[in-house]
Amino acid sequence: MSDITYSEAIDAIYASIQNDNEDLDTHIAALKGAMAREGIKEATFETAKLAQGNRQGRKLMQAYFRKKGIAVGFS
Repeated sequence: MSDITYSEAIDAIYASIQNDNEDLDTHIAALKGAMAREGIKEATFETAKLAQGNRQGRKLMQAYFRKKGIAVGFS
């Protein structure tokens, strides 16, 4: 999984969220590696694609990803 792109990693996270967070930590690690390789500082997610796009869901996601070392933004 070390050669996954940033957009592929984001798509994998969306799929994981839709599948009750299945393998989410693995996908987060792949996203972190892709961000480092591509020089991206913040992962941006679309709120419409999230299971809980409300404020509480976004803040929970930001906190979890922050623990894993990834800054999260929403569009």
